[in-house]
Amino acid sequence: MAESDGGEADPGAARRAAGGGDASPDPPRPQRPQLTKSRTISVSSPSAASSAERGRGGVGREGLLARRSTTAPLPPVDALAPRRLTVAVDDPSHASPPNGGVLDRDWCYPSFLGPHVSRPRAPRQQQQTPPPSVRRNPSSNPAPPRRAPLSQREEEKRLASVVKLPPLLGERRPLSPPPPPPRSRRFDLSPYYLLLLLVVTVTSSALALWQWMKVLGLQEKVRSCGANAADSEETLDLIDPASGFVSIEKNWNFVPMLALPIPIFFFKYVDRLRRNRANSLRTRGTEEEVPLEKRIAYKVDVFFSGHPYAKLLALLLATIILIASGGIALFAVSGSGFLEALWLSWTFVADSGNHADQVGLGPRIVSVSISSGGMLVFATMLGLVSDAISEKVDSWRKGKSEVIEINHILILGWSDKLGSLLKQLAIANKSIGGGVVVVLAERDKEEMEMDIGKLGFDFMGTSVICRSGSPLILADLKKVSVSKARAIIVLASDENADQSDARALRVVLSLTGVKEGLRGHIVVEMSDLDNEPLVKLVGGELIETVVAHDVIGRLMIQCALQPGLAQIWEDILGFENAEFYIKRWPELDGMRFGDVLISFPDAVPCGVKLASKGGKILMNPDDDYVLREGDEVLVIAEDDDTYAPAPLPEVHKGFLPNVAIPPKFPEKILFCGWRRDIHDMIMVLEAFLAPGSELWMFNEVPEKEREKKLTDGGMDIFGLTNIKLVHKEGNAVIRRHLESLPLETFDSILILADESVEDSIVQSDSRSLATLLLIRDVQSKRLPSEDVKSPLRQNGFSHSSWIREMQQASDKSIIISEILDSRTRNLVSVSKISDYVLSNELVSMALAMVAEDKQINRVLEELFAEEGNEMCIRSAEFYLYEQEELSFLDIMVRARERDEIVIGYRLAQTDEAIINPEEKSEIRKWSLDDVFVVISNGD
Repeated sequence: MAESDGGEADPGAARRAAGGGDASPDPPRPQRPQLTKSRTISVSSPSAASSAERGRGGVGREGLLARRSTTAPLPPVDALAPRRLTVAVDDPSHASPPNGGVLDRDWCYPSFLGPHVSRPRAPRQQQQTPPPSVRRNPSSNPAPPRRAPLSQREEEKRLASVVKLPPLLGERRPLSPPPPPPRSRRFDLSPYYLLLLLVVTVTSSALALWQWMKVLGLQEKVRSCGANAADSEETLDLIDPASGFVSIEKNWNFVPMLALPIPIFFFKYVDRLRRNRANSLRTRGTEEEVPLEKRIAYKVDVFFSGHPYAKLLALLLATIILIASGGIALFAVSGSGFLEALWLSWTFVADSGNHADQVGLGPRIVSVSISSGGMLVFATMLGLVSDAISEKVDSWRKGKSEVIEINHILILGWSDKLGSLLKQLAIANKSIGGGVVVVLAERDKEEMEMDIGKLGFDFMGTSVICRSGSPLILADLKKVSVSKARAIIVLASDENADQSDARALRVVLSLTGVKEGLRGHIVVEMSDLDNEPLVKLVGGELIETVVAHDVIGRLMIQCALQPGLAQIWEDILGFENAEFYIKRWPELDGMRFGDVLISFPDAVPCGVKLASKGGKILMNPDDDYVLREGDEVLVIAEDDDTYAPAPLPEVHKGFLPNVAIPPKFPEKILFCGWRRDIHDMIMVLEAFLAPGSELWMFNEVPEKEREKKLTDGGMDIFGLTNIKLVHKEGNAVIRRHLESLPLETFDSILILADESVEDSIVQSDSRSLATLLLIRDVQSKRLPSEDVKSPLRQNGFSHSSWIREMQQASDKSIIISEILDSRTRNLVSVSKISDYVLSNELVSMALAMVAEDKQINRVLEELFAEEGNEMCIRSAEFYLYEQEELSFLDIMVRARERDEIVIGYRLAQTDEAIINPEEKSEIRKWSLDDVFVVISNGD
């Protein structure tokens, strides 16, 4: 048999050799793809090994071969001819016809497994080879019958029956997973088994009672027989102690005890039946059997976890079982009745010392056992009671109890503004004897109460209740009676602006999902002005928003343009002095606003809430406007119950000085720092400043990135007509960077809380304070020598002289510092090196005011806007002459000729302004150095 290089015989060559070469050659076949060849080594002796080394792939003379076999794909299968396989074998005796039934893959063995000894194969019956003559003339013999075509699966079965695979190759074949075993029905104490167990238990108890009654009857008969026939010999034999009848009669009481274990044995028998049935049905079980003890423990665990009173019920059941079993045992060992035995068992359980009077070994053992069980029961009861009390106290301490309040103010969240907010709410509720403020935050109740106690503020009758919970969970919101609150304040978190506003939006969604509805309005503190429309869209008419960043930014600009205005805003926004109130006065219907203006001796009217226009508030109306039915009057007063209209007083109007308002001059303003809403501040300055003004922007943001941020904010840089932007890059806390700026030439300097450190209030305030001190020091060094010369300075450095120099520098320019923490604000205000310090306390005041009356938010929005009415500070020369004696009402009437409302004044000799003076009719002498606080239409 000829072989190829790979060890495969060539059938065509064999036919050509047999036919003498005259047979027609076979048609050429395409070359088969050769795969990786593996080596099969069979070694039985050293000589065989050497033979294998000498000629690989050849036939060894010693009978031991080392050959290479090739795994190649089979040729296409002819539908009419059987598949022919040609393999190389080690023993020539097995080289039967080419399709000897041995698959090529049977001889491919991985080389990394080492030498592989081929397994012997059963010899097949070789076909008889026809003589050469017949092979040379195939036409002389009849053609063999054609075999029926076999399917591929049948052929594989036939080959597999002849050739047996090696064990390792067979193991490498993937095995299909065994079919899952039939699962038996689990015994899980179903209601049917419980019902059956209950029936057996009742039946056993009834049987025991029937036996007791039977024993009692037999004992009574024995006694009666012994009394009537005491002299008879038969009776004497029955009651003879030697016969043992008396001992049997005394032990009859133990017979009913045999009926009590029946339910236990029944339960065990049912479980055993279930186990036997499961074992008979399980053929190849892979699931672990769960013991009965574990299932019972699991059921008990579920019962105790799902029922709040499971412990008490278990203790009650254990007590009943102890009393019942103890009574039965006492009844069995003593001669007392059954009810008496039950009562004795209860006394032993309730008082462990009652068993001392028992006589006899049996009663004493039983009584000691009952007393021991009673001590255990009462110890368990005390533990349960103690745990229940401790759990309840802990729930109260952790703020888990429900708040039962009506018309309270609910604050959701926790921030640094909470202290100032609580202070303003307490002052607002002082006139009614105090109110209730509930705080819900994701903090521990004790920590919140401790932080509130550190404020050291007298809440003047207002109760502050803290609860721990999340405003995003409806259950926690219901716990604080959210549907009964008259106002809900949502504080911004200490995260960045976008995350804080996103959280506020989720809180608003939770509030709108309360099924009971909301009685009051919602005041939401926002961090970014761009997110305000989305929150209003979700909340609807219930939502009132206060954008903290926007409020402080606009106040800073107004205070920079008008020094001293910050103190006016603090007096108006806070509840300590005068604030805005809106109330309906029917007696003023049909009266002109000019007369209404002087009708309140203890208040200053500022506007009218129009009923005909859906409650729109009209600030600074004309004197000829007549109040209609339903209109309400907006006033500035000390409290809502301290003012009322009175008869019209006498007013001496006089003549208004003909002094024109001076035109606006170009100003030079410096911004130190970068805020998120700096584009809004620039637009406000664009509306307030005169043409030709300059705005210098000094921060660490690159110039190209600044323009991109301003453009993304919606500002047209090239559309600015009144101001010119000057960009300077540098660090505001580095002195050499500040010295590169002409600090002495600026009219106003605004120190902003930089965006890079706004998340940390302490770091932001420290940066602002350092910038303020450096700017003042640089300004003091650049002043003329005669302005800074001080006798204290000649003797060396003095801290007070340095402060005095910076105060002199403050007279040259105005510096407005943005301080977020009110404690830092107090430190800066004492030194008076800055005109005024604005902090988050003003935002807390605005939140408290809007929470008390949501309509005030419209007033604040109009006064903060760059168009419409605004609060201004005017010189006295616009309303009076030098040393003229007038009352405050006279000045109010004169200011109406300029379409202004005078709400207060500040004398030249004082540092604080007086809003809504008390004695408005008092005549006094005024100076031209005095200033008045007015509400102007901004024209």
